Amino acid sequence: MLPVLAAAKEESGNFLVTPGLGLMVWTLLAFGITLYLLKRFAFPKIQDGLDRRQRMIEESIEQAEQTRADAQKLLDDYRARLAEARLQAEEIVERAQKSAESYDREAREATALVIAEREAQATRDIEAETRRAIAELRREVADLTIAATEKVTRQTLDSDGQRKLVEDALSELDFASLTGDRTGN
Repeated sequence: MLPVLAAAKEESGNFLVTPGLGLMVWTLLAFGITLYLLKRFAFPKIQDGLDRRQRMIEESIEQAEQTRADAQKLLDDYRARLAEARLQAEEIVERAQKSAESYDREAREATALVIAEREAQATRDIEAETRRAIAELRREVADLTIAATEKVTRQTLDSDGQRKLVEDALSELDFASLTGDRTGN
């Protein structure tokens, strides 16, 4: 049995190293038929699947680029609006500051005007009151002068005489010091 095993080993080893012509023809024929069938039926379907996959990837890439472009456009629009909003806010703040300054200036001017008017009115009131007080003082001086003259002369003067006597006495008095007039008038 030993020689049979050795011969079988030799044949099986030779078979792989030196194939026979018939086996080679059948192998090539089976490979050609398989290649033809694959090319005829399987490869077009595989190619269609690969083409669909490629189109889907290209569409996804185009869609992603479009989405990115839209997002960039929205971002640019947002930035432009933000810059515009900042400018508007700065303008509003500037107008508010100018308005506040204007209001403050107007309020100061109005206050100064009211103060000046009140000072002028107070001066007019003081002058009027001074004139009234001087007129009242003149009347009292005239009455006192008439009373003193009657006592001194022991006679009653008529109205023309009284008037002349009062006017002479008043012309001698200096009322300028009472009115604050230092010019001597």
